[in-house]
Amino acid sequence: MPVIKVKNNSVHIQEYNKGAKETIVLIHGMFSNLSVYYFNIAPVLAQSFHVVLYDMKSHGMSDRCEYGYDLLSMTDDLRDLMDALHLKSVYLAGYSYGGLVAMKMAMRYPARVKKLAVIEAPDPSDSETLSIIDIYSKEFLVDYINNYTDTTRMRVGKRQLDKNHRMYEFLFYRTSIKEDMHNERFFFSAEALDSIPQETLLIYGKSSNCLPSGRKLYHTIPRSKLILIEGDHNLPIQQPAETAGKLKDFFEGWQIKIKQINNRLWQALRL
Repeated sequence: MPVIKVKNNSVHIQEYNKGAKETIVLIHGMFSNLSVYYFNIAPVLAQSFHVVLYDMKSHGMSDRCEYGYDLLSMTDDLRDLMDALHLKSVYLAGYSYGGLVAMKMAMRYPARVKKLAVIEAPDPSDSETLSIIDIYSKEFLVDYINNYTDTTRMRVGKRQLDKNHRMYEFLFYRTSIKEDMHNERFFFSAEALDSIPQETLLIYGKSSNCLPSGRKLYHTIPRSKLILIEGDHNLPIQQPAETAGKLKDFFEGWQIKIKQINNRLWQALRL
């Protein structure tokens, strides 16, 4: 699996359809990895786009780091990765905490983000967000994988479970992740949030406890659209096909309209 050096750190990436003109970068959530998108969502987007997935620091196969889980550091990581891959401007999507990273990237580097998609981004000031470390305990991880292996068509063996547990224990007990996430609790109050210039798609589950966060973002980000899908916070796992379809339609945008117009013209000429 491709592991590249970015500012002296090893970053695990995966790419689909490298020859496409436009690129989508997908950011996973905390305590997850790029596999959230890899099996079901990325292949759909790759029908039209170059798709880049990466493991954030200390996740998946990327290097472990003790510090740097605040949004400034995480967007610096993304900027450096884009530079390493020679990506000047991309379509950007982030899930859960990755959604916060995506929004921060759009705020800090607006010229590098063409369109923005946010999936189930939580309000960091919410008490449930601040206790996310406890929610993602070892027991929860095992239960989560056992319940969703049929949905993802993945079979996770004991070796992989043990590897995941070691990763989570490292994040829980040996990094600044709790403090860094806590320090982002005022993010939804940031003045720059209401000046995000990009067209923004907000995707939330109808049963998600993060839905109030989605509604808050909808009323804050000027060019935003809120779409609700059946499910809770785990939408990319529960509803990968619908999630992928909504993302693909949003990122294609005007390209779809041009294709439809061309098809109509072609049909008219044939009559």
